[in-house]
Amino acid sequence: MNRWLLHPACKPLLFGLALGPLAWLVAGAVNDTLGANPAEALIRGTGDWTLRFLCLTLAVTPLRQWTGWTALLRLRRMIGLFTFFYGVLHFLCYAWLDMGLDFGDIVRDIPKRPFVLVGSVALLGMLPLAATSFDRAIRALGGARWRALHRAIYGVAVLAILHFFWMRAGKNDFGEVAIYAAVLGGLLGWRLWRRFAPGK
Repeated sequence: MNRWLLHPACKPLLFGLALGPLAWLVAGAVNDTLGANPAEALIRGTGDWTLRFLCLTLAVTPLRQWTGWTALLRLRRMIGLFTFFYGVLHFLCYAWLDMGLDFGDIVRDIPKRPFVLVGSVALLGMLPLAATSFDRAIRALGGARWRALHRAIYGVAVLAILHFFWMRAGKNDFGEVAIYAAVLGGLLGWRLWRRFAPGK
């Protein structure tokens, strides 16, 4: 598996696959196949894919250590950047389709609705991680400070689940929330165990 993960075509393939959800959503909007409320479908769809890429990002290290597929590490940066990319799209869909790109209304709306506020804070939390995901930033910060900064992903994950929970609370629909919470809780719990377990 490491040989396949190190293949030159692996990263372009991952890039194309990661753009697939966006292509599907755009095609659905163009062809009017997103259901009775296309705007909601786009907002929810980009949010769902943000959570999925966040789960994938956090899963890279456990999978690498469990399977011995050390070459997975070379894909983590791209997956993390796609998490931020879909998070930005999610916010832009909200700002455009829900708020009509009215900056004043957006600024007033964010603190009024807890799930919007928490989601916005989570996106802002991802911004420095995306901005420092490149080799030059790692060298400038130094390995220890860079790793400390990127531990903020744990807080982002908690905020993302809280955002999803509050969004679904209005409809009393928590099935998907429980699934994502279980996945992210397991991934974060594994990291805490690795960090604090005796002899680790």
